[in-house]
Amino acid sequence: MKVGIVGSGNMGGSLGTLWARAGHEVIFSYSRDDDNLCQLATLAGERATVGTPAEAVAQSEVILLAVGFPMLEAVMPTLGALDGKVILTCMSGLRPDFTGQTIGLPTELKISVAERVQQLAPHAHVVEAFNITFAEVLASESRQFGSDRPSIFYCGNNPDAKKIVAGLIQECGYDAVDAGELIVARSLETLATAWVQFAVASQLFPDLGLKALRR
Repeated sequence: MKVGIVGSGNMGGSLGTLWARAGHEVIFSYSRDDDNLCQLATLAGERATVGTPAEAVAQSEVILLAVGFPMLEAVMPTLGALDGKVILTCMSGLRPDFTGQTIGLPTELKISVAERVQQLAPHAHVVEAFNITFAEVLASESRQFGSDRPSIFYCGNNPDAKKIVAGLIQECGYDAVDAGELIVARSLETLATAWVQFAVASQLFPDLGLKALRR
């Protein structure tokens, strides 16, 4: 599968590297430092390349959107045609100092970040995932916590897109848990806010994972 990374920071860089090493063709794009993109591609292996955000989108079936939320409105129009693409978003409304989900959405509707992405790309298949884990865990040698495999919740409206994302989650070493349709992103982003703040307040950040237990 071809995966475009739009936002090659800590989260985007780590996820893209894992997917490239799993055998996917990955295009890294949108970094504050062009040299960083080249370094990422080198470290990720021969299946990773670099490009512009528009090139990453045009050449890929799945797009990971991992930009800072304040940049969303400016970035989306530069991506080109998104119709039919799977957009996986791990974006958060948290401020950089983790003071809470206080970055306002540029709409009168009270919606999630993922739903705003869907508004901006109405004919794409948006799925939210990876907002309850940390880049440091993704960048480590293993996602295992002892004998436990942490969970990643994901949500979206398109079953085929969700199936693709579930596979990408599992390839990263997590248990994929279907949380429902995209409207559930409102709850998942609230959970992510509480999760990050708990990790910081408890001084367990970033060595913390969340696991959904089944009976």
